[in-house]
Amino acid sequence: MSWQKWGCLNYYRQCVCVWLCFIMDTHSNYSNLISIENLFQAWNEFRKGKSKRLDVQIFERNLEDNLFNLHERLKNKTYRHGGYQSFYVQDPKQRHIHKARVADRIVHHLIYTFLYKLFDNSFIYDSYSCRLDKGTHKGVKRLKQFARKISQNHTQSCWALKCDIKKFFASVDHGILLNLLGKKIKDKNIIWLLRQIIDSFQTESDKGIPLGNLTSQIFANIYLNELDQFIKRKMKVSYYLRYADDFIFLSESKECLPQYINELKKFLLNKLTLELHPKKIIVRRLDNGIDFLGYIVLPHYILPRTKTKRRMFKKLEEKVGQKNFNQSLQSYLGYLGHANAFKLSKDLKNHFSM
Repeated sequence: MSWQKWGCLNYYRQCVCVWLCFIMDTHSNYSNLISIENLFQAWNEFRKGKSKRLDVQIFERNLEDNLFNLHERLKNKTYRHGGYQSFYVQDPKQRHIHKARVADRIVHHLIYTFLYKLFDNSFIYDSYSCRLDKGTHKGVKRLKQFARKISQNHTQSCWALKCDIKKFFASVDHGILLNLLGKKIKDKNIIWLLRQIIDSFQTESDKGIPLGNLTSQIFANIYLNELDQFIKRKMKVSYYLRYADDFIFLSESKECLPQYINELKKFLLNKLTLELHPKKIIVRRLDNGIDFLGYIVLPHYILPRTKTKRRMFKKLEEKVGQKNFNQSLQSYLGYLGHANAFKLSKDLKNHFSM
């Protein structure tokens, strides 16, 4: 390894705090995007929480050479996205995950940062998936605020229509996604790189983005922002929230909610080649509990799901004596901390003798 590369590495490590604050603006060109500075920053972001993984350790052994080599391949446009390692996880339902190689995941971080800065301001306020200062807990809190307002402080009826998109990640159309990206990105080289990532995976001809790619999170928000804008601007719905491909409408009238369904079906099919999941179109009254983002929202309470309560005890019993037991316990206690579940938290601590 040359002295110049070693000197560069030390400089980048010393300036990591500066690079953490560095985000490309909307006028970034391809050369700026793939700069060695941004690659080192993407590496630092990617590496967090992964330092003990074998593939990350192998890449890090020759970190400078690997990153400079990646930079050259991106610069010369000889970069080709590699294949995926496929496996299943229970989350709690079974999900098919596809994991890219380390070099590709560094590129994913590079692209994610660029796209997030470029597109996030165009998203509606009530889109909660994979966004700063959003997330599941903020989404549930917002749902409770909406319900209180619609029900006039729980003195009137409040109804919810909950929907889900059928096989969303497997159904994303590559051509539509690239067209949406091209509306804001005019640099053809950046589009070339985006195409490398998008076309690296497909469930059928020119369709599908992988669960497991960081880029799939921002691609999902860009894709479904079209749905959000249609609902807010064309359908004129005031009380609407979305997290990934789960979304919910609220109204004081039960009768008006089913009327949205046909409009949604037409828009999704004609504009985004997507379908509503026929078994996950649910209308619920607030008094009976609205199931959303892992919690049950009621007029005066937010409760954990019954299935989740059973699962947490089962999972913790399986992990007793393992190194990650306490981490799992704290995670469940954190989940309960966002609900009215003081007694359950106490029972959990007592059961496992904290």
